Amino acid sequence: MGFFRFPNSIAVVVVFGMMNLFNFGFGARKLASLYEAPPMAIRYHNGALLQGYVPVSILWYGNFTAPQKAIVLDFFLSLGSRPKEADGVAPAVSRWWNTVQVYMKRAGKKDAKVILAKQITDDKYSIGKFLQKPQISKLSQRAGTKYGGVTLVLTAEDVAVEGFCMSSCGFHDWNHRSKSAFIWVGNSVSQCPGQCAWPFHQPIYGPQTPPLQPPNADVGIDGMIINIATLLAGTATNPFGNGYFLGSPAAPLEVATACPGVYGKGAYPGYPGDLLQDDITGGSYNAAGVGTRKYLLPALYDPVTSRCSTLV
Repeated sequence: MGFFRFPNSIAVVVVFGMMNLFNFGFGARKLASLYEAPPMAIRYHNGALLQGYVPVSILWYGNFTAPQKAIVLDFFLSLGSRPKEADGVAPAVSRWWNTVQVYMKRAGKKDAKVILAKQITDDKYSIGKFLQKPQISKLSQRAGTKYGGVTLVLTAEDVAVEGFCMSSCGFHDWNHRSKSAFIWVGNSVSQCPGQCAWPFHQPIYGPQTPPLQPPNADVGIDGMIINIATLLAGTATNPFGNGYFLGSPAAPLEVATACPGVYGKGAYPGYPGDLLQDDITGGSYNAAGVGTRKYLLPALYDPVTSRCSTLV
């Protein structure tokens, strides 16, 4: 199980791409120094990984607009898309996912090919607007995802989830009976954007650098994309708690959480790194998706270089 927590020591951090953890873990560092994750070994514990075709079902809990859904759906479509990367064009989202494939190959597994499966919308708030963590698991079971697939439970901005903002921006786990993985991410825009939507909102703690413009003009959804991407990488490589991780299985450091707050080269506490900027919207991004879509994605820990790998 992976959680996004807010501890005081990076040694026990399980982060999902959020700057709040980055601030807590590295608040004492000088801002002039660049952040480099220390060489470490994210070890494979010989468990199952999500290899081959990985169907992802989405349960939208609460009110999401059509444009908001399109941002998320386009991200998943972008994982398998390979647009030409000409000079001056951002790296493709699929190149970011290639680091996950490196982990698969090292374990002797097939590439993880994410495909969109079904979508379920619960905009009637069938179990209320305050959810306990066990209820997230029950919601994920509505999609009927089988072994080898993932259910993504997304909660709207007016839905409070146990631990949300206080200790968590999202988590991934699995249903032990069906042996199917699931991810939960909440829209934090009206609850804790300074914790769960950085760098698109002023951080609550740490260096107070100006927030960046979100690439899709939606602070909450663009923040969710960062968390979804982080959790998806962690789920693929550690779906059942015995895949790739460092540290305790109860609080694992995974392929994306090993690089908290890092999005581009030169990142340091309070600064996400050197990013690309859209000339028209001013949105900051590091990856190109399908069509004209742009995203900001977290760095992944590269097992080849033993460093955080950024797209730009």
